[in-house]
Amino acid sequence: MNILKSNKLNFILLFFIFISMSVSAQVKKQKVDGVIGVVGDYVILDSDIDKSYLELKSQNIDIKDIQRCQMFGKLLEDKLYAHQAIQDSIVVSDADVNTKLDEQVNYMVEQLGSMDKVVQYFKKPNEADFRSDLFEIIKVNRLTSEMQKKIVDQVTITPEEVRDFFKKIPKDDLPVFGAEMEVAQIVIKPVVSKESKQIVIDKLKEIKKEVQDGASFYGKAVLYSEDPGSSSQGGFYKMDRKTQFVKEFKDVAFSLEEGQISEPFETDFGFHIIFLEKIRGQEVDLRHIVISPKVTDEALKAAKEKATLIRSKIEDKKITFTEAARTMSDEKETRNDGGTLTNPKTQDTRFELTKMDPSLYAQVSNLKDNEISEPIVDEGRTGGKFYKIITVTNRFEEHTADYSKDYTRLKELALKEKQIKAIAKWSEEKIKETYIKINGEYRDCVLTNNWLKK
Repeated sequence: MNILKSNKLNFILLFFIFISMSVSAQVKKQKVDGVIGVVGDYVILDSDIDKSYLELKSQNIDIKDIQRCQMFGKLLEDKLYAHQAIQDSIVVSDADVNTKLDEQVNYMVEQLGSMDKVVQYFKKPNEADFRSDLFEIIKVNRLTSEMQKKIVDQVTITPEEVRDFFKKIPKDDLPVFGAEMEVAQIVIKPVVSKESKQIVIDKLKEIKKEVQDGASFYGKAVLYSEDPGSSSQGGFYKMDRKTQFVKEFKDVAFSLEEGQISEPFETDFGFHIIFLEKIRGQEVDLRHIVISPKVTDEALKAAKEKATLIRSKIEDKKITFTEAARTMSDEKETRNDGGTLTNPKTQDTRFELTKMDPSLYAQVSNLKDNEISEPIVDEGRTGGKFYKIITVTNRFEEHTADYSKDYTRLKELALKEKQIKAIAKWSEEKIKETYIKINGEYRDCVLTNNWLKK
């Protein structure tokens, strides 16, 4: 399941967004003090640049070499995206924005203790002004994000284009890929009793009934969901059929109607209920609660013994690691591939050592070729414990890019380059047809795009 970032990171990010963006406004004929630029229906204030510096400084980024003109150029781009999103009829409804607004406000109140402290923290005169400003910021961010996604999603790459991309790179400039390895694992999960499962199912049914009787699904998710990536946000996810969720979850999500709550259903992560909030074409907004049945110590011990037995059979050459994974592993995602893990960052099977998850690196770094680890206790994303045995199936030393060996990596680089060119072309065209005005000393800035339309 695609689990989101930590609560702390979400809160810090929201704070930086809040202090770094200005509230958008309709363009007025008269000159407004402090307005240094206008893009379509949006204005940019001189103070916005100061706030952008504050954002970078707060992240311990050295700002001494970053000029105000560079900051101004970035703000121009952001407003162009938001303006064009409206022109392209990209809809971000007030209801959706208010839902996100309530989530953020509830979380901030939870962190700081009261609404008064939140208002004081963000230096706003009252709650109404705070909510009004935050509403505009969230809406502009959503418009910008949707517009960028629309541009990039239209860009595809062919094998021929990847080959041309590779051939155009001078030999001395070819990328160097660090040492990598491919890893496989066999997962043995403890057997959960029918009684433990029924306790969870009954709890989820109780929650469903309470919500149908008027309780908040958001609040129930915060209290009971064991998904660390979404529980603080009331179990919220936005997804389409291509989103990397397990099949059982997607099947249920796309079978529901707006406002409907599913019956409890099981995935590898536990038992879920889903509340479908909104259907928007091929995309849905939903909330979910997941709870894992409790596992006894005896069941966990039995899982370790089973993993130990499988390891012994592999070492005695009675079965290969690949065959054992396909027939005995409890992990559906890797079972059909002989236990081979997929790098979540690249969707490739290779893991670069310097970028590998520290916990995985610790488990495989000392393994020799064809060596199988002792059973390792691990935890799933919802906290359920299991055992696994793990092995390194392939090693790749640091090397200069090779077309046949590194096609997936090169395809990713070629696609990124094509996306950048598509965005540049889009920006050039939209600047020509959009009302843009730059005031004062910022007219002398040397900017990437032709904002002055010379």
